[in-house]
Amino acid sequence: MAKKFGGKFSPDETAPDGIREAVVDERKVTAAGSEAKVLFVPGVLLAFLSLNEGALDLILGLIGAGVLTLSAWLTRDGLRAAAAFELRKVARKPRIPRKLFGTVLAGVGIVLASLSNDPSMLAAIIYGVVAAGLHTVAFGIDPLRDKRMEGIDTFQQDRVAKVVDEAEAYLVSMKDHIDSIGDRHLETRTTQFQLMARRMIHTVEEDPRDLTGARKFLGVYLMGARDAAAKFADIYKRQRNEDARADFEALLSDLEQNFAARTDKMLLDDRSDMDIEIKVLRDRLQREGL
Repeated sequence: MAKKFGGKFSPDETAPDGIREAVVDERKVTAAGSEAKVLFVPGVLLAFLSLNEGALDLILGLIGAGVLTLSAWLTRDGLRAAAAFELRKVARKPRIPRKLFGTVLAGVGIVLASLSNDPSMLAAIIYGVVAAGLHTVAFGIDPLRDKRMEGIDTFQQDRVAKVVDEAEAYLVSMKDHIDSIGDRHLETRTTQFQLMARRMIHTVEEDPRDLTGARKFLGVYLMGARDAAAKFADIYKRQRNEDARADFEALLSDLEQNFAARTDKMLLDDRSDMDIEIKVLRDRLQREGL
């Protein structure tokens, strides 16, 4: 008998639209980083091929391998950051241009790789420049400007972008702590809460006026959730305390319910505001005989 596939990146058809969209968004960000997987291969190959070389060539090869690996890592994170930037309505450009650094390091790594086999500096520089150019063509550059919405003042959008950045940092840190435990159920349960939190984030991005009501949730509550996850992970890794596990899951349930209730209220208020604006416009058109 066929069974329906489910999992971390498989949203339930009965889930709210915000939850399903958050799952799809997370999947897109993760998939964007996978494009850079191939970049880890040259570093590994260079390291192995350098083992049978002389001392100087071995050092150059190993350093070059390390630089190429760092370039691949930065490029992967840069692709994910760019994908997350594109998905958000309001966003600030990345503080660290990871793809730019990845491009530079790719060129440097190729220069070192070339020197480990050929002492010609000119040829090595040419290879490095070509490698950096191909890297830019293949993976692009980092976002250079903040993303803003028309009709909303810059100050308000900057406030939203700052709060959203902090909220996302809390969620990422929280996930890292729970992933370190290695428990699939806890990872899934934490992801469910995070998707609800991101539903609120998307709601605030759609209408920055909701920031006032969501600020405590996206700041104080998420910071508390991150700290609780860190303490729980530390305790649970040392001793599988089932009481601590039950308390943490109960905390996630309470947070999820509160985030859901607050988000639904914000959406309801937005609908009420829209209905009022439509009614006022209709009344005015009737008075003017249109």
